[in-house]
Amino acid sequence: MVETSPTPLQQSNWLEFSTLPGIPGLVAGVDEVGRGALFGPVVAAAVILPDHALPILMAAKIKDSKKLSSSRRTQLAHQICELAIDWKIGFASTAEIDKINILQATLLAMKRAVLKLKVQPALCLVDGNQLIKDLLLPQQTIIKGDERSLAIASASIVAKVWRDELVLRLALKYPMYSLECNKGYGSQQHLLALQQYGPSPLHRQSFRPCQIKILKAE
Repeated sequence: MVETSPTPLQQSNWLEFSTLPGIPGLVAGVDEVGRGALFGPVVAAAVILPDHALPILMAAKIKDSKKLSSSRRTQLAHQICELAIDWKIGFASTAEIDKINILQATLLAMKRAVLKLKVQPALCLVDGNQLIKDLLLPQQTIIKGDERSLAIASASIVAKVWRDELVLRLALKYPMYSLECNKGYGSQQHLLALQQYGPSPLHRQSFRPCQIKILKAE
């Protein structure tokens, strides 16, 4: 029997080329964005990729959405959605975040994204260390999953682009918070605006920076 050298794909650190090939059926990557923001929903994506997309995305140097430029994220998101067998977005609203807390809202957004899929995966790879509650599908949590799984990295990018586009539209309604620059996160300019104007209806009242009292001019 002639031994063959491992291919570059087999030598890859991506899970899809190492520990996962034995799984019968399709794998969905699930990730969220906006967990630490002060404004707007927490958004999750579920992405199912065909095998032929994996080397394409690896060659495109896909990685954690936070490490990509905005324009590159948008390009990759379009490419991922075109290649994907199925992909869906789920989110939890500001009101839901305030009611059930950000962790539970994050898991709810992930669950909604998976349940929207028209193609049922055999396994969900979930970024982080928390399983999605009451999801009747096999799951595997992966810490720093967007650095280890192409499917999770793809979900991270799709969710980030979708949420950023939503916040940009909302920025037109709430121009005082500079949302087009901070995407709802607690930048210094955003925090100063909260002090001056108080929170909008879409700020997370359960987050301490949004509980600030308006500074009144003397």
